[in-house]
Amino acid sequence: MKGTRSTKAYDIPERVASYDADMDLMHPNRSKMIAIALEVLPFSSRKSLVALDLGIGTGTFTLKFLGQYPRARVVAVDGAEAMIGLARARLGDLAQRVSFCVGDFRELESLLPEEMRFDVIYSSYALHHLHRQDKVKVIRQALLRLKPHGWFLNADLIVGEDAFVEKRIQEIRVTGIVDRAAGKRERFRDRASTRRFLDELEAKEGDRPVSLLEDLSVLREAGLEKPTVLWLEYREAVTGGVKKPVSPTRHPGKSK
Repeated sequence: MKGTRSTKAYDIPERVASYDADMDLMHPNRSKMIAIALEVLPFSSRKSLVALDLGIGTGTFTLKFLGQYPRARVVAVDGAEAMIGLARARLGDLAQRVSFCVGDFRELESLLPEEMRFDVIYSSYALHHLHRQDKVKVIRQALLRLKPHGWFLNADLIVGEDAFVEKRIQEIRVTGIVDRAAGKRERFRDRASTRRFLDELEAKEGDRPVSLLEDLSVLREAGLEKPTVLWLEYREAVTGGVKKPVSPTRHPGKSK
């Protein structure tokens, strides 16, 4: 799934148990981001798609994807077995259409059969745990498995280009969490405790979000020809694009 440090963090039972409740408070746009990513996909709901989920977590994205595409199948990769167990429970009967793979998605080429190809590859709140070079590697490996005209979509965290802007966004973020928690969660009882929890969590998980411009640069370097920003609010973004088919090589000196 993620870097070694963040994988271990998500295999702690207490962390897994509180994951979705914390995510709802910290990232209230999560469902909206997934909905936008799915809305972009141009495929008929009747199509028998095959998709890859990079870091399934508790199964939020895959649950929505399988609901939109009743004939689809998903290969779900995650490095934390405890999270996959939670995803299975959330998916219920839909888990029959999911092949779960416990492993580090930085080694995607060794985790999946060589011939396996996908119509859609998606990820949410997972790739920001990686160092830049690892992120390029993961996405490059994934794109090699993506069919021509297939879609790559990522719903994830970013940081502001300017440190002053990032500081202000973090202030807005903390205020929002405290307001949504409404005193019902000890870790989010006030601004100081919320900031402390966020700092400790991000250190434990080895978070490495980058700016939006850097994120798009990573996608290009990995091989996505024209990555696009599909949605953006403060420090969260949905990015991605379609894989262009390889143009046939023209013979030198031959006219079109």
